[in-house]
Amino acid sequence: MLIALIARDKPGALQTRMDNRAAHLAYIEETGVVAQAGPLLDNDGQMNGSLVILDVDDMAAAQVWAANDPYARAGLFERVELTAWKKVIG
Repeated sequence: MLIALIARDKPGALQTRMDNRAAHLAYIEETGVVAQAGPLLDNDGQMNGSLVILDVDDMAAAQVWAANDPYARAGLFERVELTAWKKVIG
């Protein structure tokens, strides 16, 4: 099941993102369930959120993954949305 995680950073939290980026990328590598991922950008090209496509068994697994993401554990996000996603192109 593909799940899109769409997260928006708290205002002014770029340093929190940078401080936890290596751990976040290691978590992605370790867990092996991320099909695609990348930062969302503001109008100045600065990272201000995340888009992660998870390939997991169910929504519960996506919720566990999201809760254990080092970014989430560091309190980076203002809000997080998890929604089922269907790949059509690409």
